[in-house]
Amino acid sequence: MSLLDKALVGDVLDEALSSGGDFAEVFVENKKSENVSMSERQVKNIVSEKQFGVGVRVFSGEFQTYAYTNVLTRDNLLRTARKAAQAIKQKSAHNIINLNNPLEVHNQNSVLVHPLAVAKKQKIELLSELSNLVYAHSNLICKAAGWIQAEDRQILVANSESIWAEDSQIRSRFRLMATALREDIKEEASLGFAKMCGYELLDEFPDGKAAFASELAEKAIARTYAKNAPSGKIPVIIANGFGGTIFHEACGHSLEAIAISRGMSEFCGKIGQQVASELVSAYDDGLKPGLWGSVNIDDEGTPVQTRLLIENGVLKNYLVDKFYGRKIGMSSNAAARREDYTYMPVPRMSNTFIAPGKSTPEEIVANTKYGLYAKEISGGSVNTTTGEFNFAVSEAYIVRDGKIAEQVKGARLIGKGIDILKRIDMVGNDLKLQEGTCGASSGHIPVTVGQPTIRVSEITVGGQG
Repeated sequence: MSLLDKALVGDVLDEALSSGGDFAEVFVENKKSENVSMSERQVKNIVSEKQFGVGVRVFSGEFQTYAYTNVLTRDNLLRTARKAAQAIKQKSAHNIINLNNPLEVHNQNSVLVHPLAVAKKQKIELLSELSNLVYAHSNLICKAAGWIQAEDRQILVANSESIWAEDSQIRSRFRLMATALREDIKEEASLGFAKMCGYELLDEFPDGKAAFASELAEKAIARTYAKNAPSGKIPVIIANGFGGTIFHEACGHSLEAIAISRGMSEFCGKIGQQVASELVSAYDDGLKPGLWGSVNIDDEGTPVQTRLLIENGVLKNYLVDKFYGRKIGMSSNAAARREDYTYMPVPRMSNTFIAPGKSTPEEIVANTKYGLYAKEISGGSVNTTTGEFNFAVSEAYIVRDGKIAEQVKGARLIGKGIDILKRIDMVGNDLKLQEGTCGASSGHIPVTVGQPTIRVSEITVGGQG
């Protein structure tokens, strides 16, 4: 059963084009979500939310307008369409819209146990069990906290190009955090996982819950012994997995058509040019089944695809949606995404990663006489126009004489995205992908970042040592 009557959607599209727009779109969303969290052995939050609304968008050349509502009566939907159309002041054209040939959407993501059907009590019991295991590991653990999130998002996209596409997006996410206190030094660490799947996600403790809790506790405790990181320009090995945050932030956003269209990217006009080391190939791939950032269609109803962004160092593509594609003269490659119906979509990343190379992680470390091993990257800031970034490293070690040595803290990686890409001189064969949340003008969306272990010949490291 569709989220909205097809005849009504057709009438809304006609109304949206009544003032002369050349493209109209209706986006319908029905989203249910839940967040269960615990902190210090106490239930912190149990929040369930429902959201149902409709957005209407109209294009006229390189201009767009948008209106949305959560009042779904026929009169109000037509009124919303007129509101979207009112900024278009052109001669009305006759549009023939056929919504009788729906797009066949192949669901690549399986759900074995619907996460919203699992009792909240069961989720609280799991969080409590894991928290107790963390506390039991050491009396240095002063706090344990965690949460389980679930989301069921149903969308419908219809437009004046006769597109009618529907999709079901069900996601589950889990995270556990531990804080260690040794003398006056307090440090924290976290572990978790997230996928486009059901509650079966919470079966993913390959070595058991006790081992998971012990690993987390040890990470937090070890950080209390870390010395201050050195500073200066040195080689940096960036570990696989969440190390891909640097590519996502410092390079990926600069490849989005919204930045390209505004001339606010260091990659403007560089398709076909060498922008990275020949060892670097990079993709944005929304087709990978089950990944946190995967979808079957984007938020404009275009079937997702694998996008080769950089091949052997040569820039091959941008991330493009319908509207900003008009501005840069490129067709959509299914990059349109938004947090919910209250936002207009813009081109965004899905699962973005540097492809694996031929070196083993051990070879990369062994070939580094002195440098920094950045195991975990945390928050930072990026100027997408220039690609300049400043990232904190939450877990780092000194590499000395080809071996990983003592742990250090307070390290920051400072540089420029395109410069870092060109200085990658070793790429590992150990690709790992990890989930995250990306915020931009169309809200916060689930994404995956990733890479194999890589070495950058030189990065400015800001430290306290």
